[in-house]
Amino acid sequence: MRGSVDLSTFNIGDYECGAPVWVRSLWFFVGLPILRSPLLPLSNVRRWLLRRFGAKVGVGVTIRPDVRVKNPWRLSIGDHSMLGEDAWIDNLADVHIAEHVCISQGAYLCTGNHDWSSPSFRYRLEPITVERGAWIGARCVILPGITVGEHSVVTAGSVLNRDSEAFEIYAGNPATRVRTRSIQTVDPTGAIARKPVMRW
Repeated sequence: MRGSVDLSTFNIGDYECGAPVWVRSLWFFVGLPILRSPLLPLSNVRRWLLRRFGAKVGVGVTIRPDVRVKNPWRLSIGDHSMLGEDAWIDNLADVHIAEHVCISQGAYLCTGNHDWSSPSFRYRLEPITVERGAWIGARCVILPGITVGEHSVVTAGSVLNRDSEAFEIYAGNPATRVRTRSIQTVDPTGAIARKPVMRW
């Protein structure tokens, strides 16, 4: 018997928002509109706002207009990371973004899915981790439970449904490894060395 879905019985499974109703309401009606406002050009105000709602935000973090964050109390961002316009952190579960990470325009980090075998279509939630120096390209989708490896790259429009390895570049839907990332070294004088560092 194949069974059938009955959305009248939908339930949120083990999901816990992690904040009282008044905090969630204040975020939805006040905090989030301010965070997304194109009239607010400065990242320092956005950093301050996210911290007030429980996010852990490092120093020098750039947050562009129209960034969306579902639950700021489930978000941590390391030093000098960047969130591009219209990036969506859909963090029903925790999202950990390390330092020096770039999340480009329109990227979608999705921590919530549904159990397609459940008649009630209940939530299935898993955290996302983005490690140091990673770059998530424009319009990428990062699925629940994924770790984006250190200094790895997910190219524009890709859908990452498995962990990416450090220093590797991924493309496509589903994203697959296409090459190794090379990062040039810098000597103490600030000059860029001619020979890049190769990681295999």
